[in-house]
Amino acid sequence: MTVVVCPGQGAQKVGMGRDLAERFPAARDTFAAIDDALGVSLSRLMWEGPESDLTLTHNAQPAILAHSAAVLAVAGDRLGDVVLGAGHSLGEYSAYVAADALAAADAARLVRRRGELMFEAGTARPGAMSAVLGLATADVEAACMEASADGVLAVAANLNAPDQTVISGDPAAVERAGDGCKARGAKRVIALKVSGAFHSPLMAPAVDGLRAALPDVPFADPRFPILANASAEPVSTANDAKRLLVDQLTAPVRWVASMEAAARMHPGARYVEVGPGNVLSGLVKRIVPGATTVALGTADDVERFLG
Repeated sequence: MTVVVCPGQGAQKVGMGRDLAERFPAARDTFAAIDDALGVSLSRLMWEGPESDLTLTHNAQPAILAHSAAVLAVAGDRLGDVVLGAGHSLGEYSAYVAADALAAADAARLVRRRGELMFEAGTARPGAMSAVLGLATADVEAACMEASADGVLAVAANLNAPDQTVISGDPAAVERAGDGCKARGAKRVIALKVSGAFHSPLMAPAVDGLRAALPDVPFADPRFPILANASAEPVSTANDAKRLLVDQLTAPVRWVASMEAAARMHPGARYVEVGPGNVLSGLVKRIVPGATTVALGTADDVERFLG
């Protein structure tokens, strides 16, 4: 049994996916198809940079999805009995590509639009995000409530591990919440380089635009369920998928609850991370004790996996 997990924004880096394109024709074709769909050479930006452009939200999101799609094009039919999928934020779209609900080129166009809408929302109302390490989520949530007042707010946005939570919101409230987390014993509070307060109510201006973009993209029922970030529950229909992807913009990423659900539904399953990096593999091991994980990010990873 295999659970596929797909990384989200922050996993991008210059050079990503180039080795896949050089070694595997299917990966090369995937990058070319996405370049054609977007009308820009996203692959050149991924491979050559500059990093300042690659990290822009509307570039980073399709770049990470393209990397995941390229791995899937090479190794997707060798993943074994895939029983469930999940993705972290943007990665939820990659998971629907893995489940054949979205074509890679269509998904890339959709997440580029998502990135544009999120960037615009962040420009209209600038926000901030900080990672809180070494503090229970309930304490982080309490600090956020304490820091939210007078029209500014901070919320727990990414529930990544039992002791790793990202807070999001208005800059002043996020700073106050970070201080509150330190006072409650957090080991570290790290400001993140982002263009907005993702997965918070500050992303509300992006909702209508994403809702309007979804009907333009062919979206099939996934061939295996996908755990939605917003609900941590399995999704089996295209209609539910689209509704929850819209909800995801302003709702927290419930990664801990999602991986706990995966472990309950399919005890003993192997977790295969598809895309750049291995952050999710590390989180899975912290949430599901004894879990077996495999990260498929580089050409060497894929070749070892294929045997």
